[in-house]
Amino acid sequence: MSKQPVVAVAGATGAVGREMLSILEQRSFPASKVIPMASARSAGTTVPFAGGDLTVTELTEDSFKGVDLALFSAGGGTSEKFAPFAAQSGCVVVDNSSAWRMDDRCPLVVPEVNPDDLDWHDGIIANPNCSTIQMVVALKPLHDAASIKRVVVSTYQAVSGSGQKAITELETQVRKMFNMEDPEASVYPHRIAFNCLPQIDVFLDNDYTKEEMKMVNETVKIMGDHNIKVTATTVRVPVFYGHSESVNIEFENKLTAKEARVILTQAPGITVLDNPKEGIYPMPINSAGEDETFVGRIREDETIDNGLNLWIVSDNIRKGAALNTVQIAETLLERDLLRVEDPNVFF
Repeated sequence: MSKQPVVAVAGATGAVGREMLSILEQRSFPASKVIPMASARSAGTTVPFAGGDLTVTELTEDSFKGVDLALFSAGGGTSEKFAPFAAQSGCVVVDNSSAWRMDDRCPLVVPEVNPDDLDWHDGIIANPNCSTIQMVVALKPLHDAASIKRVVVSTYQAVSGSGQKAITELETQVRKMFNMEDPEASVYPHRIAFNCLPQIDVFLDNDYTKEEMKMVNETVKIMGDHNIKVTATTVRVPVFYGHSESVNIEFENKLTAKEARVILTQAPGITVLDNPKEGIYPMPINSAGEDETFVGRIREDETIDNGLNLWIVSDNIRKGAALNTVQIAETLLERDLLRVEDPNVFF
């Protein structure tokens, strides 16, 4: 595309939508115009952008005429309804919800991992789950070096992954407990303050949660290797921003901790913090507001021949959502893929 694209942000008044606008500004994304969109109740309000304010327009079926690129952060139901209309208008959609992730018509992309999958998009591209994104950024260079057989991951996920209401609930519960009052739980099934909840999303028939199965299925799709086996336990913890993950990896071939450390240090999007004797390892407070995925506690699993353990931390609102979406958009521009080959595929 020779001209600078017109960019829409659907769900612009939410936490991730606002972060998308902020990142577009920070990274000087070459948009000729940025249009914030939201529901009818938010239409007419303003959102900050580039030192000024943009007026929010109502998201409708006709909103995408003249729009080249739409970044969606408006929820799965909204995306299912409006993304096809955007594609029909010739607009390329990068969607942050779970609506299109496992749809065979839609690439599921982390630019550091599988940018080539963008080549076959038909107008809707899916942004993976936050916990999956940070893990595959670290897995991909190691898989290229030694071929991953199996991954066992346990997550420690911040409340911001559930939105502003969850952040407020954690704040409120902490205050009430310090004032010797009984905290109420409404966002989560149990109190989150000073607690850990081994449930993110609903339980499925196999007794895994929906979040856990997202990590299983999305990892295989992104990595493009159905031989990789993944099992997950996802846990909500009383942290505001930054997801942490304990990841155990079994490889086909031997990869030492030293070799893995070198590979990860050279990999795109990764910062290695790994000197445990000096108390240096990734923590959520390191990741908040940062673009990188942080990796540490790199050590060999002494119970198997070819195993490693990693500790992975990333800002779930940035790399886990808004930043990855913008990076996909940047890659589309770089590859001249900001076009819809078959606008009828989703109808």
